[in-house]
Amino acid sequence: MSSFVDFLKGSYNEFRHKVEWPKWSDLQSSTIVVTVATVILALFTFGVDELFSKAISNIIGMLINVFN
Repeated sequence: MSSFVDFLKGSYNEFRHKVEWPKWSDLQSSTIVVTVATVILALFTFGVDELFSKAISNIIGMLINVFN
């Protein structure tokens, strides 16, 4: 049991004194970059989805007209 307690103490010490946490300004700029990238990717995915949806609808419409 003492090895587990030693592990917890060592982990706490490492997190408190040895880890270099990011500054607030770094977190803000990273958040902005991730948000912008997410919006761009979402818009791209929406555009490709709409393009394929219209293309498949047109193909199905042409096939229906051919066989009628």
